[in-house]
Amino acid sequence: MAKNVIRLDNVWKIFGENADQAMEAINNEGLDKAAVLERFGCVVGIADVSFTVPRGEIFCIMGLSGSGKSTLIRHLNRLIEPTAGKVEVLEQSMPDLSDKDLRSMRAKHIGMVFQHMALLPHRTVIDNVAFPLEVQNVPKLKRWEISQHALSLVNLGGFEYRLPHQLSGGMQQRVGLARALASDPEVLLMDEPFSALDPLIRRELQNQFVTLTKTLQKTTVFITHDLDEAIRIGDRIAIMKDGRLIQIGTPEDIVMNPIDEYVTEFVQGISNLKLISAASIMLDINEETLPASMDISVATRAASDTSLDNLIDLSIASELPIIITDSDGKDIGVVNKGTLLKGIKGDE
Repeated sequence: MAKNVIRLDNVWKIFGENADQAMEAINNEGLDKAAVLERFGCVVGIADVSFTVPRGEIFCIMGLSGSGKSTLIRHLNRLIEPTAGKVEVLEQSMPDLSDKDLRSMRAKHIGMVFQHMALLPHRTVIDNVAFPLEVQNVPKLKRWEISQHALSLVNLGGFEYRLPHQLSGGMQQRVGLARALASDPEVLLMDEPFSALDPLIRRELQNQFVTLTKTLQKTTVFITHDLDEAIRIGDRIAIMKDGRLIQIGTPEDIVMNPIDEYVTEFVQGISNLKLISAASIMLDINEETLPASMDISVATRAASDTSLDNLIDLSIASELPIIITDSDGKDIGVVNKGTLLKGIKGDE
């Protein structure tokens, strides 16, 4: 099992002068967000949040504006201090780090990319990427070598000496990603980095980002308000509402098994065709699903991770059920036309 790189245990963030008193009242009396605001004049930003992120995972946190997702991600590099709870990154307790150790953690181990990149307008692309290394006193030739490599990773070779205003929005976002990658951090924090871009550019960057982070094995927490984006790039998705995590699961889990009406509303309109896999809808192999009289030697076989979309194409080509196989090629299940129709409709 992959080692957890990020761990949050029962994290609370309460904004206001009386935050400590509000936290005590929450623990003793179970006050809700509205009661805390009325009695103490405090705002509950994060409420009892716990989760872990294993190494190499892209963990998407999504929710509407004001749900607490951006507040949450800022706890991971201690731009915000928690009111209560534990925040650990790379087995280090973030609230307990000294100022020196915190600067080192941010500079070497955690990269962050924001929606608005705040590139230095008077510096060239390569100088913008090299800036964090310059702050670390890395020699000029070394930081330029590192920055050149980071730019090549995001397909910006040849643009090293352009100024930011000479680049498109998507290219500027790539510069920001290259800047975050330059120090080779284990952890990437992405706060709605693509939300301001045109749809086509956005999708291109999403695909490039997934390929890049999987290749480099970066552990990533990705904030978005767009479920389509979360489904496209996330290994798991956490849905937030009013500072709380409502549900955590794989994209398939979230869409097929929403935990409540709030999540159900979120996933309405999401197509099952490319999301649901054969493993989720297949039936057990038995006399009812595969009668002994049926010659399954000529039946089509498909891997357990085959999408519903591809299963439909396979079903059209044959009257026989589709036999589902595991990674070793062993028959483990059956998908027939009735099962497919239920999968398309969304029935369990």
